[in-house]
Amino acid sequence: MNLECRSKDECLFDEISLGEVMLRFDPGEARVHTARQFKVWEGGGEYNVARGLRRCFGLRTAVVTAFARNPVGELVEDFILQGGVDTRFVQWVPYDGLGRTVRNGLNFTERGFGMRGALGCVDRGHTAASQMKAGDVDWDMIFGKLGARWFHTGGIFAALSETTPGVVIEAMKTARKYGTIVSYDLNYRPSLWKSIGGPARAQEVNREIARHVDVMIGNEEDFTACLGFEIEGVDENLTKLDVGKFKAMIGRALESYPNFKVIATTLRGVITASVNDWGAVCWHDGTFHEAAFRPGLEILDRVGGGDSFASGLIYGLMCLEDAKKAVEYGAAHGALAMTTPGDTTMARLSEVEKLVQGVGARVVR
Repeated sequence: MNLECRSKDECLFDEISLGEVMLRFDPGEARVHTARQFKVWEGGGEYNVARGLRRCFGLRTAVVTAFARNPVGELVEDFILQGGVDTRFVQWVPYDGLGRTVRNGLNFTERGFGMRGALGCVDRGHTAASQMKAGDVDWDMIFGKLGARWFHTGGIFAALSETTPGVVIEAMKTARKYGTIVSYDLNYRPSLWKSIGGPARAQEVNREIARHVDVMIGNEEDFTACLGFEIEGVDENLTKLDVGKFKAMIGRALESYPNFKVIATTLRGVITASVNDWGAVCWHDGTFHEAAFRPGLEILDRVGGGDSFASGLIYGLMCLEDAKKAVEYGAAHGALAMTTPGDTTMARLSEVEKLVQGVGARVVR
């Protein structure tokens, strides 16, 4: 395939993610606004990919992020350590005792059920990660001296502030200089762009970032909102029946960004919050590959399903060197991740492989 990764022998890490990691408050079966207790997890779009690659696929991963030095930041760090992701690149910022100047991000998210959709309420203003700027990280040391085969980041981190896009572009340019593959998940969130320029600013930032990307990931809303590629007649419930329209959009994307070596998307049809149609499609080297379509997929917690798709896709591209297998592994991993609570995967590689092979859900004894 035309996606050549650096050798494992010359790199300390298989993959490194750049992004904010928040503390998620999960009310379980309850609602955020009526809850009396929460379970806490760590989570963040870009970090979830690194954790998935470490815990499910056994790769060597690290995260680049920043925390305010207080017990909340240390709690999130402890979660990251439990997940096996290397924390040596975490930047610690002194805490002022109140959070006037810097703090750690919080994410209150309820899972939804039936006709009640999932609901998120983020509290991440003035966070340490959002204040990162170009020049804060020694990317030459990370990609040149230590080495990484793959670098992943996304549109959530890019939307956190006026300075974070500069960090993304600086990291991407340095990664590509040393031969590291760069992937980016568009992950459009209207609430994040609302106060810093809205859709127009989102397109301005993401169109610049896209010029430095090898593997572009996103759903139909992401490609439209972030890059301006309209998919005529497709609503929020893109399904297998609409794959042809997605394929037509790919051609337009490649005209604007010939640097894209792989383009991938999940296909989700929302029947209820608890039942979704689920699939994925991937373009590579002139060929489209579709994962097995799973109608009526039962969901416990949809948060992080797309991130788990991305980690499975990256594993397939990097380790199996096969785009068809990559999209199958991504779709299977994303499906499994949505059967457990929390943002991050609890799946084993053996379970992903069984699902790819079509094995059902009979009890394992």
